[in-house]
Amino acid sequence: MIDWTYSEGVYELTLAAPPCNEIGTGMLAGLRRFLDQVDPAAHTLIVRSGLRQGFCAGADLRELHRGLSDAPRDQHGPQLRQFIDAIHGVMDDLDMLPLTTVGVVHGICFGGGFELALTCDVLIAEKTARFCFPELRLGIIPGFGGIPRLRRDVGNGLIRDLLLSGRSINAKRAQAAGLVSQVVASGEGLTAARALAAQTGKFDPTARKAAKAFIKKLPKDELLAERELFVRLAEGPALLAALQRFVESTDLRPYLP
Repeated sequence: MIDWTYSEGVYELTLAAPPCNEIGTGMLAGLRRFLDQVDPAAHTLIVRSGLRQGFCAGADLRELHRGLSDAPRDQHGPQLRQFIDAIHGVMDDLDMLPLTTVGVVHGICFGGGFELALTCDVLIAEKTARFCFPELRLGIIPGFGGIPRLRRDVGNGLIRDLLLSGRSINAKRAQAAGLVSQVVASGEGLTAARALAAQTGKFDPTARKAAKAFIKKLPKDELLAERELFVRLAEGPALLAALQRFVESTDLRPYLP
């Protein structure tokens, strides 16, 4: 589901789980394995997708539907909490890595995939990139830390529009809002990320780590509040009904708004 290479202080982590890098237990385990072996001498992590469709479509809704459908109703809450706690552990560790993390986004970057991208220090978007929080369509809110991390980076106007409308924004608008640092042509994202990594590697490690720690804090209280609200909403009937519609959809890309 994921692969990575390491050379001269730079990790390149590639998401490669068809159809569009949905985040379930398999992807979560792969990310945890990566985090557990990161060399502290590294200076940069580049996160990208190896799939044509995009960066990541979000949570693995089919896996979530199977898990909730097979479990007794009174087990839905504990099951959801176990998964959400695990995913927050991975997202928080990615967020706070003592490396410069660069996300390269093309195509779809929705829901949990958007939340994964928001753990990165710098986002480079190819012109095809689109960002979206469609969770209200499922009767839930983003649950992987998305809103607290987005509030750290951009203004409330954009956040409310994304969350309450469920609409997507393109790379140009994302850059104008301060979410994305660079917009590049299709296929040029990795080149731009490697150029940034080469620059990062020139800095003193102590200064680089101190600068990141100073400018990027983990919004712990908001993340905890989000987890509690997500689990409470997810225990309701709306989520299971929406998941049933999703798995029964004949649309080739049912995750699109």
